[in-house]
Amino acid sequence: MTATDIQTYRLPDRYLLTGGTWADRDGIRPADIEVIGGKISRIAAPGEISTEGVTHFDMTGKLVTYGLADVHVHFRQPGFEAKETIATGSRAAARGGFTTVCAMPNLNPTPDTTEHIALELESIRRDAVIEVLPYASITLERKGRELVDMAALKNMAVAFSDDGSGVQSEEMMLEAMRKAAELDVLIAAHCEDNNLLHGGYIHDGEYCRANGHKGICSESEWGPIERDLRLAEATGCRYHVCHISTKESVELIREAKRRGVKVTCEIGPHYLVYCDEDIKDEGRFKMNPPIRSAADRAALIEGIADGTIDCIATDHAPHTADEKSRGLRGSAMGVVGLETAFGVCHTHLVKTGIISMERLLELMCFNPRRIFRMPVEGTANIAVFDLNEEWTVDPSEFASMGKSTPFEGCTLTGRPDTLIFNGRLMKLFE
Repeated sequence: MTATDIQTYRLPDRYLLTGGTWADRDGIRPADIEVIGGKISRIAAPGEISTEGVTHFDMTGKLVTYGLADVHVHFRQPGFEAKETIATGSRAAARGGFTTVCAMPNLNPTPDTTEHIALELESIRRDAVIEVLPYASITLERKGRELVDMAALKNMAVAFSDDGSGVQSEEMMLEAMRKAAELDVLIAAHCEDNNLLHGGYIHDGEYCRANGHKGICSESEWGPIERDLRLAEATGCRYHVCHISTKESVELIREAKRRGVKVTCEIGPHYLVYCDEDIKDEGRFKMNPPIRSAADRAALIEGIADGTIDCIATDHAPHTADEKSRGLRGSAMGVVGLETAFGVCHTHLVKTGIISMERLLELMCFNPRRIFRMPVEGTANIAVFDLNEEWTVDPSEFASMGKSTPFEGCTLTGRPDTLIFNGRLMKLFE
Protein backbone atom coordinates (compact mmCIF):
# COMPACT_ATOMS: atom_id res chain seq x y z
CA MET A 1 0.00 0.00 0.00
CA THR A 2 1.40 3.40 -0.99
CA ALA A 3 0.92 6.69 0.85
CA THR A 4 -1.78 7.72 -1.63
CA ASP A 5 -3.87 4.53 -1.50
CA ILE A 6 -7.30 4.39 0.13
CA GLN A 7 -8.42 1.04 1.57
CA THR A 8 -12.13 0.51 0.88
CA TYR A 9 -14.51 -1.99 2.51
CA ARG A 10 -18.13 -2.87 1.77
CA LEU A 11 -20.28 -2.30 4.85
CA PRO A 12 -23.12 -4.56 6.05
CA ASP A 13 -26.71 -3.37 5.86
CA ARG A 14 -26.68 -2.61 9.61
CA TYR A 15 -23.74 -1.35 11.64
CA LEU A 16 -22.88 0.95 14.55
CA LEU A 17 -20.37 3.74 15.10
CA THR A 18 -19.67 3.77 18.83
CA GLY A 19 -17.75 5.83 21.35
CA GLY A 20 -17.31 8.96 19.25
CA THR A 21 -18.44 12.56 19.45
CA TRP A 22 -21.26 13.27 16.98
CA ALA A 23 -21.70 16.68 15.33
CA ASP A 24 -24.72 17.93 13.40
CA ARG A 25 -26.86 21.07 13.19
CA ASP A 26 -28.05 20.45 16.75
CA GLY A 27 -24.55 20.62 18.17
CA ILE A 28 -21.72 18.35 19.30
CA ARG A 29 -22.20 15.59 21.87
CA PRO A 30 -21.07 12.03 22.70
CA ALA A 31 -23.27 9.56 20.81
CA ASP A 32 -23.50 6.17 19.17
CA ILE A 33 -24.80 6.05 15.60
CA GLU A 34 -26.88 3.23 14.14
CA VAL A 35 -26.96 2.88 10.36
CA ILE A 36 -29.45 0.67 8.52
CA GLY A 37 -29.68 0.49 4.73
CA GLY A 38 -27.36 3.43 4.18
CA LYS A 39 -29.40 5.75 6.42
CA ILE A 40 -28.79 6.93 9.95
CA SER A 41 -31.63 5.28 11.84
CA ARG A 42 -30.72 6.30 15.37
CA ILE A 43 -28.47 8.71 17.26
CA ALA A 44 -28.35 7.59 20.87
CA ALA A 45 -26.53 8.20 24.13
CA PRO A 46 -23.31 6.18 24.49
CA GLY A 47 -24.03 2.54 25.34
CA GLU A 48 -27.76 2.83 24.73
CA ILE A 49 -27.67 0.66 21.60
CA SER A 50 -26.50 -2.93 22.16
CA THR A 51 -23.48 -3.98 20.10
CA GLU A 52 -24.17 -7.70 20.57
CA GLY A 53 -24.15 -9.48 17.22
CA VAL A 54 -23.81 -6.22 15.29
CA THR A 55 -20.81 -4.99 13.30
CA HIS A 56 -19.53 -1.95 15.10
CA PHE A 57 -16.62 0.45 14.73
CA ASP A 58 -14.96 2.07 17.73
CA MET A 59 -14.72 5.83 17.20
CA THR A 60 -13.50 6.69 20.69
CA GLY A 61 -11.65 9.99 20.69
CA LYS A 62 -12.89 10.89 17.20
CA LEU A 63 -15.27 13.53 15.85
CA VAL A 64 -17.98 11.95 13.69
CA THR A 65 -20.09 14.12 11.39
CA TYR A 66 -21.56 14.33 7.92
CA GLY A 67 -19.04 14.49 5.11
CA LEU A 68 -17.72 17.94 4.22
CA ALA A 69 -18.83 19.76 1.06
CA ASP A 70 -16.62 21.91 -1.19
CA VAL A 71 -18.51 24.04 -3.69
CA HIS A 72 -15.45 25.10 -5.71
CA VAL A 73 -13.03 22.52 -7.14
CA HIS A 74 -11.35 21.95 -10.49
CA PHE A 75 -11.02 18.33 -11.62
CA ARG A 76 -9.91 19.18 -15.20
CA GLN A 77 -11.78 16.32 -16.92
CA PRO A 78 -12.64 16.42 -19.76
CA GLY A 79 -9.91 18.29 -21.59
CA PHE A 80 -7.01 18.73 -19.16
CA GLU A 81 -6.36 15.28 -17.70
CA ALA A 82 -2.60 15.94 -17.38
CA LYS A 83 -3.50 18.21 -14.45
CA GLU A 84 -6.19 16.13 -12.67
CA THR A 85 -8.92 13.59 -13.37
CA ILE A 86 -12.23 12.75 -11.77
CA ALA A 87 -10.59 9.67 -10.26
CA THR A 88 -7.61 11.47 -8.71
CA GLY A 89 -9.55 14.58 -7.72
CA SER A 90 -12.32 12.66 -6.00
CA ARG A 91 -9.77 10.61 -4.07
CA ALA A 92 -8.08 13.82 -2.97
CA ALA A 93 -11.48 15.07 -1.81
CA ALA A 94 -12.09 11.86 0.13
CA ARG A 95 -8.69 12.22 1.79
CA GLY A 96 -9.79 15.69 2.90
CA GLY A 97 -13.02 14.48 4.53
CA PHE A 98 -15.32 15.58 1.69
CA THR A 99 -18.22 13.46 0.48
CA THR A 100 -19.55 16.11 -1.93
CA VAL A 101 -17.73 18.55 -4.21
CA CYS A 102 -18.88 20.85 -7.00
CA ALA A 103 -16.70 20.82 -10.11
CA MET A 104 -16.12 24.06 -12.00
CA PRO A 105 -16.72 24.39 -15.77
CA ASN A 106 -13.19 25.34 -16.95
CA LEU A 107 -13.19 22.28 -19.22
CA ASN A 108 -12.96 21.27 -22.86
CA PRO A 109 -15.64 20.99 -24.00
CA THR A 110 -17.23 23.54 -21.70
CA PRO A 111 -20.32 22.09 -19.96
CA ASP A 112 -22.55 24.59 -21.76
CA THR A 113 -24.99 22.17 -23.43
CA THR A 114 -26.70 18.98 -22.29
CA GLU A 115 -24.44 16.97 -24.60
CA HIS A 116 -21.27 18.50 -23.18
CA ILE A 117 -22.22 18.17 -19.53
CA ALA A 118 -23.27 14.56 -20.19
CA LEU A 119 -19.62 13.77 -21.05
CA GLU A 120 -18.53 15.01 -17.63
CA LEU A 121 -21.35 13.18 -15.87
CA GLU A 122 -20.34 9.91 -17.53
CA SER A 123 -16.78 10.28 -16.20
CA ILE A 124 -18.19 11.05 -12.75
CA ARG A 125 -20.42 7.97 -12.76
CA ARG A 126 -17.51 5.80 -13.85
CA ASP A 127 -14.61 7.14 -11.77
CA ALA A 128 -15.69 9.21 -8.75
CA VAL A 129 -15.37 7.71 -5.26
CA ILE A 130 -17.54 10.47 -3.71
CA GLU A 131 -20.37 12.69 -4.96
CA VAL A 132 -19.17 15.09 -7.68
CA LEU A 133 -21.72 17.63 -8.93
CA PRO A 134 -20.85 19.61 -12.07
CA TYR A 135 -21.41 23.28 -12.73
CA ALA A 136 -22.71 24.44 -16.08
CA SER A 137 -21.31 27.63 -17.54
CA ILE A 138 -23.33 30.85 -17.63
CA THR A 139 -22.39 31.61 -21.23
CA LEU A 140 -21.46 29.47 -24.21
CA GLU A 141 -17.77 28.46 -24.00
CA ARG A 142 -17.50 30.90 -21.05
CA LYS A 143 -16.96 33.67 -23.57
CA GLY A 144 -19.56 36.03 -22.11
CA ARG A 145 -21.43 36.57 -25.36
CA GLU A 146 -24.43 34.24 -25.38
CA LEU A 147 -26.40 32.76 -22.50
CA VAL A 148 -26.60 28.97 -22.18
CA ASP A 149 -29.96 27.21 -22.17
CA MET A 150 -30.38 27.29 -18.39
CA ALA A 151 -33.73 25.54 -18.50
CA ALA A 152 -32.26 22.54 -20.33
CA LEU A 153 -29.23 22.37 -18.01
CA LYS A 154 -31.04 23.05 -14.73
CA ASN A 155 -31.45 19.42 -13.69
CA MET A 156 -27.93 18.41 -14.74
CA ALA A 157 -25.93 21.14 -12.99
CA VAL A 158 -25.58 22.18 -9.36
CA ALA A 159 -25.26 25.87 -10.35
CA PHE A 160 -24.05 28.16 -13.14
CA SER A 161 -20.65 29.87 -13.29
CA ASP A 162 -18.17 31.29 -15.79
CA ASP A 163 -15.41 30.69 -13.26
CA GLY A 164 -11.94 31.57 -14.44
CA SER A 165 -13.07 34.44 -16.60
CA GLY A 166 -16.19 36.02 -15.18
CA VAL A 167 -19.02 37.75 -17.02
CA GLN A 168 -17.57 41.08 -18.12
CA SER A 169 -20.75 42.58 -19.61
CA GLU A 170 -23.34 44.07 -17.25
CA GLU A 171 -26.03 43.44 -19.84
CA MET A 172 -25.12 39.75 -20.09
CA MET A 173 -25.04 39.34 -16.32
CA LEU A 174 -28.42 41.05 -16.01
CA GLU A 175 -29.86 38.65 -18.60
CA ALA A 176 -28.34 35.68 -16.76
CA MET A 177 -29.68 36.80 -13.40
CA ARG A 178 -33.17 37.39 -14.75
CA LYS A 179 -33.25 33.88 -16.20
CA ALA A 180 -31.74 32.38 -13.05
CA ALA A 181 -34.38 34.08 -10.90
CA GLU A 182 -37.12 32.76 -13.17
CA LEU A 183 -35.78 29.19 -12.92
CA ASP A 184 -34.68 29.47 -9.26
CA VAL A 185 -31.10 28.42 -10.00
CA LEU A 186 -27.92 29.76 -8.45
CA ILE A 187 -25.40 32.04 -10.15
CA ALA A 188 -21.86 31.59 -8.74
CA ALA A 189 -19.73 34.48 -9.91
CA HIS A 190 -16.01 34.78 -10.53
CA CYS A 191 -15.72 38.53 -10.00
CA GLU A 192 -12.83 40.02 -11.93
CA ASP A 193 -12.75 43.11 -14.15
CA ASN A 194 -10.33 42.26 -16.95
CA ASN A 195 -9.88 45.97 -17.76
CA LEU A 196 -8.19 46.50 -14.39
CA LEU A 197 -5.70 43.62 -14.52
CA HIS A 198 -2.92 45.24 -16.64
CA GLY A 199 -0.91 42.03 -16.71
CA GLY A 200 -0.83 41.68 -12.92
CA TYR A 201 -0.31 38.34 -11.24
CA ILE A 202 0.01 39.02 -7.48
CA HIS A 203 -1.60 41.54 -5.10
CA ASP A 204 -0.71 45.15 -5.78
CA GLY A 205 0.89 45.71 -2.39
CA GLU A 206 4.20 46.26 -0.63
CA TYR A 207 5.75 42.93 -1.64
CA CYS A 208 4.76 43.48 -5.26
CA ARG A 209 6.29 46.95 -5.48
CA ALA A 210 9.42 46.08 -3.51
CA ASN A 211 10.23 43.12 -5.76
CA GLY A 212 9.36 44.51 -9.19
CA HIS A 213 6.27 42.43 -9.83
CA LYS A 214 3.05 43.44 -11.58
CA GLY A 215 0.09 43.83 -9.25
CA ILE A 216 -3.62 43.06 -9.34
CA CYS A 217 -5.62 45.85 -7.73
CA SER A 218 -8.39 45.10 -5.24
CA GLU A 219 -10.97 46.98 -7.31
CA SER A 220 -10.70 44.36 -10.04
CA GLU A 221 -12.58 42.12 -7.58
CA TRP A 222 -14.83 44.39 -5.57
CA GLY A 223 -15.93 46.46 -8.56
CA PRO A 224 -17.71 43.54 -10.26
CA ILE A 225 -19.13 42.45 -6.89
CA GLU A 226 -20.62 45.90 -6.41
CA ARG A 227 -22.17 45.70 -9.89
CA ASP A 228 -23.53 42.21 -9.39
CA LEU A 229 -25.05 42.98 -6.00
CA ARG A 230 -27.01 45.79 -7.60
CA LEU A 231 -28.24 43.41 -10.31
CA ALA A 232 -29.05 40.63 -7.84
CA GLU A 233 -31.08 43.06 -5.76
CA ALA A 234 -33.02 44.19 -8.82
CA THR A 235 -33.73 40.67 -10.12
CA GLY A 236 -34.12 38.67 -6.90
CA CYS A 237 -31.56 36.17 -8.18
CA ARG A 238 -29.79 33.79 -5.79
CA TYR A 239 -26.20 35.00 -6.11
CA HIS A 240 -23.03 33.41 -4.74
CA VAL A 241 -19.63 35.13 -4.87
CA CYS A 242 -16.64 32.87 -5.42
CA HIS A 243 -13.31 33.17 -3.59
CA ILE A 244 -13.48 36.70 -2.14
CA SER A 245 -10.13 38.16 -1.06
CA THR A 246 -10.50 41.88 -0.25
CA LYS A 247 -11.80 43.88 2.69
CA GLU A 248 -14.03 45.88 0.35
CA SER A 249 -15.68 42.67 -0.87
CA VAL A 250 -16.50 41.66 2.70
CA GLU A 251 -18.09 45.02 3.49
CA LEU A 252 -20.10 45.15 0.24
CA ILE A 253 -21.53 41.68 0.91
CA ARG A 254 -22.20 42.47 4.57
CA GLU A 255 -24.19 45.57 3.61
CA ALA A 256 -26.06 43.73 0.85
CA LYS A 257 -27.13 41.03 3.31
CA ARG A 258 -28.47 43.72 5.62
CA ARG A 259 -30.59 45.00 2.73
CA GLY A 260 -31.99 41.53 2.09
CA VAL A 261 -30.10 40.72 -1.11
CA LYS A 262 -29.97 36.95 -1.72
CA VAL A 263 -26.19 36.85 -1.62
CA THR A 264 -23.76 34.30 -0.20
CA CYS A 265 -20.00 33.99 -0.54
CA GLU A 266 -16.99 31.74 -0.02
CA ILE A 267 -13.36 32.07 1.04
CA GLY A 268 -10.32 29.85 0.49
CA PRO A 269 -8.23 28.73 3.50
CA HIS A 270 -5.04 30.35 2.16
CA TYR A 271 -6.57 33.84 2.31
CA LEU A 272 -7.25 33.36 6.01
CA VAL A 273 -3.71 32.29 6.90
CA TYR A 274 -1.38 34.25 4.64
CA CYS A 275 -0.98 37.87 3.53
CA ASP A 276 1.26 39.24 0.79
CA GLU A 277 4.06 39.79 3.30
CA ASP A 278 4.32 35.99 3.66
CA ILE A 279 4.61 34.99 0.01
CA LYS A 280 7.76 33.83 -1.76
CA ASP A 281 8.71 33.92 -5.43
CA GLU A 282 7.40 30.40 -5.94
CA GLY A 283 4.49 29.07 -7.97
CA ARG A 284 2.84 27.62 -4.86
CA PHE A 285 1.98 31.16 -3.75
CA LYS A 286 0.31 32.12 -7.05
CA MET A 287 -3.46 31.88 -7.34
CA ASN A 288 -6.37 33.99 -8.55
CA PRO A 289 -7.47 36.06 -6.74
CA PRO A 290 -4.07 36.61 -5.13
CA ILE A 291 -3.19 36.53 -1.46
CA ARG A 292 -3.87 40.11 -0.36
CA SER A 293 -2.71 42.46 2.41
CA ALA A 294 -2.72 41.96 6.18
CA ALA A 295 -5.69 44.37 6.39
CA ASP A 296 -7.60 42.26 3.87
CA ARG A 297 -6.82 39.09 5.80
CA ALA A 298 -8.07 40.69 9.02
CA ALA A 299 -11.34 41.69 7.33
CA LEU A 300 -11.79 38.17 5.93
CA ILE A 301 -11.25 36.63 9.37
CA GLU A 302 -13.80 39.06 10.80
CA GLY A 303 -16.21 38.01 8.05
CA ILE A 304 -15.72 34.36 8.97
CA ALA A 305 -16.38 35.10 12.62
CA ASP A 306 -19.45 37.36 12.21
CA GLY A 307 -21.27 35.26 9.60
CA THR A 308 -20.77 37.51 6.57
CA ILE A 309 -18.80 34.75 4.86
CA ASP A 310 -20.90 31.61 4.39
CA CYS A 311 -18.54 28.91 3.14
CA ILE A 312 -14.96 27.79 3.10
CA ALA A 313 -14.18 26.40 -0.36
CA THR A 314 -10.73 25.35 -1.53
CA ASP A 315 -10.71 26.45 -5.18
CA HIS A 316 -8.66 23.27 -5.61
CA ALA A 317 -6.83 24.05 -8.87
CA PRO A 318 -4.21 21.47 -9.87
CA HIS A 319 -1.58 22.08 -12.53
CA THR A 320 1.42 20.08 -13.75
CA ALA A 321 4.72 20.40 -11.92
CA ASP A 322 6.22 22.24 -14.89
CA GLU A 323 3.39 24.78 -14.96
CA LYS A 324 3.99 25.59 -11.29
CA SER A 325 7.82 25.69 -11.43
CA ARG A 326 8.26 29.14 -12.99
CA GLY A 327 8.03 31.46 -10.01
CA LEU A 328 5.40 34.13 -9.50
CA ARG A 329 5.78 35.64 -12.96
CA GLY A 330 5.62 32.51 -15.08
CA SER A 331 3.64 29.91 -13.15
CA ALA A 332 0.02 29.06 -13.80
CA MET A 333 -2.60 30.47 -11.43
CA GLY A 334 -3.94 28.00 -8.89
CA VAL A 335 -3.04 25.77 -5.95
CA VAL A 336 -4.46 22.55 -4.57
CA GLY A 337 -6.35 22.48 -1.28
CA LEU A 338 -8.67 19.53 -0.74
CA GLU A 339 -6.26 17.45 1.33
CA THR A 340 -5.18 20.29 3.61
CA ALA A 341 -8.34 22.39 4.05
CA PHE A 342 -9.69 20.86 7.25
CA GLY A 343 -6.32 20.69 8.96
CA VAL A 344 -5.49 24.28 8.01
CA CYS A 345 -8.83 25.63 9.24
CA HIS A 346 -8.87 23.57 12.42
CA THR A 347 -5.31 24.61 13.25
CA HIS A 348 -5.53 28.30 12.39
CA LEU A 349 -9.18 29.10 13.18
CA VAL A 350 -10.49 26.66 15.80
CA LYS A 351 -7.42 25.94 17.91
CA THR A 352 -6.64 29.68 18.01
CA GLY A 353 -10.14 30.47 19.27
CA ILE A 354 -11.19 32.57 16.28
CA ILE A 355 -14.21 30.33 15.64
CA SER A 356 -15.75 27.26 17.26
CA MET A 357 -15.81 23.76 15.82
CA GLU A 358 -19.56 24.20 15.32
CA ARG A 359 -18.89 27.27 13.19
CA LEU A 360 -16.21 25.47 11.17
CA LEU A 361 -18.68 22.71 10.35
CA GLU A 362 -21.23 25.32 9.30
CA LEU A 363 -18.65 26.75 6.90
CA MET A 364 -17.39 23.44 5.51
CA CYS A 365 -20.44 21.18 5.67
CA PHE A 366 -23.87 22.61 6.46
CA ASN A 367 -23.88 26.05 4.81
CA PRO A 368 -22.52 24.82 1.45
CA ARG A 369 -25.22 22.16 1.36
CA ARG A 370 -27.97 24.60 2.30
CA ILE A 371 -26.94 27.24 -0.24
CA PHE A 372 -26.41 24.79 -3.10
CA ARG A 373 -29.36 22.59 -2.07
CA MET A 374 -27.34 19.43 -1.54
CA PRO A 375 -29.11 17.49 1.25
CA VAL A 376 -27.08 15.15 3.43
CA GLU A 377 -28.89 14.83 6.78
CA GLY A 378 -30.07 11.30 7.45
CA THR A 379 -27.65 9.68 5.01
CA ALA A 380 -24.68 7.68 6.19
CA ASN A 381 -22.24 9.78 4.18
CA ILE A 382 -19.96 10.41 7.13
CA ALA A 383 -16.48 11.72 7.88
CA VAL A 384 -14.50 10.78 10.98
CA PHE A 385 -11.80 13.18 12.20
CA ASP A 386 -8.92 12.76 14.62
CA LEU A 387 -8.70 16.29 16.00
CA ASN A 388 -5.50 15.52 17.89
CA GLU A 389 -3.43 14.11 15.04
CA GLU A 390 -0.43 16.28 14.27
CA TRP A 391 0.90 15.97 10.74
CA THR A 392 3.19 17.73 8.30
CA VAL A 393 2.00 18.64 4.81
CA ASP A 394 3.95 16.58 2.28
CA PRO A 395 2.62 17.08 -1.27
CA SER A 396 4.38 13.92 -2.48
CA GLU A 397 1.80 11.98 -0.47
CA PHE A 398 -1.22 13.75 -2.01
CA ALA A 399 -3.78 11.70 -3.92
CA SER A 400 -4.22 14.72 -6.18
CA MET A 401 -2.03 14.95 -9.27
CA GLY A 402 -1.45 18.58 -8.29
CA LYS A 403 1.27 19.07 -5.69
CA SER A 404 1.51 22.87 -5.45
CA THR A 405 0.33 24.19 -2.08
CA PRO A 406 1.35 27.20 0.01
CA PHE A 407 1.06 24.93 3.06
CA GLU A 408 3.91 22.62 2.03
CA GLY A 409 5.98 21.77 5.11
CA CYS A 410 3.45 23.22 7.56
CA THR A 411 2.56 21.28 10.70
CA LEU A 412 -1.20 20.97 11.19
CA THR A 413 -3.42 19.45 13.85
CA GLY A 414 -6.59 17.56 12.92
CA ARG A 415 -7.19 15.21 10.02
CA PRO A 416 -9.90 12.88 8.69
CA ASP A 417 -9.01 9.21 8.98
CA THR A 418 -12.20 7.46 7.84
CA LEU A 419 -14.90 8.24 5.29
CA ILE A 420 -18.19 6.43 4.74
CA PHE A 421 -19.92 6.92 1.40
CA ASN A 422 -22.63 4.91 -0.36
CA GLY A 423 -22.20 1.83 1.81
CA ARG A 424 -18.41 1.76 1.69
CA LEU A 425 -15.94 2.55 4.43
CA MET A 426 -12.67 4.15 3.33
CA LYS A 427 -9.57 4.10 5.51
CA LEU A 428 -7.87 7.23 4.26
CA PHE A 429 -4.37 6.78 5.65
CA GLU A 430 -2.15 3.88 6.72
